Amino acid sequence: MNGTAGLTSWAAVPSAAQVAIPPPELRRWLPGNAGIPGVWSFEAERPGPHLAVTAIMHGNEFAGAVVLDRWLQAGIRPARGRLSLVFCNLDAFARFDRDDPTASRYVDEDMNRVWDRAVLEGPRRSCELRRARALRPVIDTVDLLVDLHSMPWASDALILTGETEKAGQFGMAIGVPPLVVADAGHLGGRRMIDYERFTDPATSSAGVLVEAGHHWEAATVIQMERAAAQALRHAGMARTDQPLPAEPTPPRPRMARVTRTVTARSRSFAFVREFRGGEVIAARNTLIAMDGEEEIRTPHDDCLLVMPTPFVHHGHTAVRLAQFVD
Repeated sequence: MNGTAGLTSWAAVPSAAQVAIPPPELRRWLPGNAGIPGVWSFEAERPGPHLAVTAIMHGNEFAGAVVLDRWLQAGIRPARGRLSLVFCNLDAFARFDRDDPTASRYVDEDMNRVWDRAVLEGPRRSCELRRARALRPVIDTVDLLVDLHSMPWASDALILTGETEKAGQFGMAIGVPPLVVADAGHLGGRRMIDYERFTDPATSSAGVLVEAGHHWEAATVIQMERAAAQALRHAGMARTDQPLPAEPTPPRPRMARVTRTVTARSRSFAFVREFRGGEVIAARNTLIAMDGEEEIRTPHDDCLLVMPTPFVHHGHTAVRLAQFVD
């Protein structure tokens, strides 16, 4: 197959019509109670772990902020240990425009690519780096992290764990959503779950990233709240007298490991047909995309497609290819 003839672009750019839930009103939560704007932290009398649930790492992904707003209004508190609810990229969220809903992902750079010690302690400056540096003191005390995200394209919900065994175990223990994917992150920089506190084998701290569904749907909010509630239960921090969603009975979670991260090397990357995230390609060596003249084929049987991106820019991740682990 030569060039990109016959290849498919299957998704429209997200538009105002897709914003099915309103952004939450966060003004009352901006001061925080932990000495850092947008950070709320509550400590129980009984000792226990520090669990943080973070939202709006990307300003247009506000479904997680809906969950945090709901929990703050409901007065959710931990039965033991410490619970922190963190609104991350407040400046980007403040710019959200329903008529251009993807434009507020960040102000200067992706905040979920700056969580490297050398970057955080280096001379570079940006709105997102300033905020990450401000949040670092609280993140440096977190034992369990649940970072809430959503997706612009059709995809099954999943939990991303990075490559550490402890994060994989944490993701499987949460089990909501039931697809857990271990991956190496992005070439463009470290995510919060890749921050050294969560990847250092000398610590027990672990972080997971929940990709809960489409950006602006009520079902995504429900999925996020269930995941966060399951993390609270797993940590032994849930109280029976508080309005958390009922413990679900989902399918047994499955773990997959990314075997290849496909990064667009040309400006003409295109998939051969419409793919949905979570789709499994049965046969090894199946053609799924063309990157200029390069064929992108599945490296093994039963290849899981993780968040294929129909409109991918040069140098960005187009899709991750993963293999299920028994």
